Amino acid sequence: MKALAYLAGATALAAALSSPAFAQTEIATGANATGISDVNEQMNDVEDAVRDDFDRSSDAYRYGPPDRAEGIYGSVALSYVGRTGNSENQDFSLSGRLSSNAGAFSQSVGILLEYGEDNNGDKDTEKTSTIYEGMYNINDRFYGFALGRLTTDSLADDPVSLDDGDTFEDLDGRMKRDAYFGIGPGYRIINNDTTAWRMQAAVGIRYTKQVDVIDPVAETLELDSDTGVGYLVSSRFYHRFSDTFFLTNDTDYLTSDANDTATNELGLNFKMSDAFATRFSYKTEYVSDRAIRTDNTLGVSLVYGF
Repeated sequence: MKALAYLAGATALAAALSSPAFAQTEIATGANATGISDVNEQMNDVEDAVRDDFDRSSDAYRYGPPDRAEGIYGSVALSYVGRTGNSENQDFSLSGRLSSNAGAFSQSVGILLEYGEDNNGDKDTEKTSTIYEGMYNINDRFYGFALGRLTTDSLADDPVSLDDGDTFEDLDGRMKRDAYFGIGPGYRIINNDTTAWRMQAAVGIRYTKQVDVIDPVAETLELDSDTGVGYLVSSRFYHRFSDTFFLTNDTDYLTSDANDTATNELGLNFKMSDAFATRFSYKTEYVSDRAIRTDNTLGVSLVYGF
């Protein structure tokens, strides 16, 4: 539910992330054959993950709408990988985002397409996701917002999409369709130089189509659809203890007839200098209809440039 949880913004640690730790490295001649390129790509993935972790730790909307360019802008990205030889498969992804800012009103819509084939030439991935975010700032404290998401997985009920080691029973509970659209108000309760706390609530429509395995031995299943009212409550808390240390706590709760989903992420963020910053986070995710309802994740992100 992350797409419903965040109105993403820039981080207060941007200075650290623009340090030499993330400087672009030229690849030497012969790097592809010697495996250097593969290692470099993995290094880039780690750096991107750390950058994203820091970005999520700060709330650009905590004091009001951030300064952004007026007008319409967007981006499109496409990726295709086709493999032959020891492996015969292919993967394709396409993403696009269109945003618009006009005075107090801002909105964006995005789409993600994913397609893949396994070594037998069978489709093993066919997913489509769309998201929508809108915000109207009434004043520095009050705002209205809208959030929407639609995710479809055409192969959710197809065993071809199972990972190695999975059984037919692992299809149970997978989402064929999952959608939510809600609107509501938001209010910045505390809004000073050291502490910011805002809450928002939405009411909307939740639609799901879920896989229900009837008999794993006979490999029979059915799809259960559910449409109902979905209620979303979110909290964003930020407190700066000093110029080098701040705490964040993000909480989201979505309830509907389909299930209840709740996430809470506590973050401790240290910016020792423009070259050194670190973040410790503890995230709890609860989903009411899972066999093990709660997942806990401890995260440590560090960046050092010299």
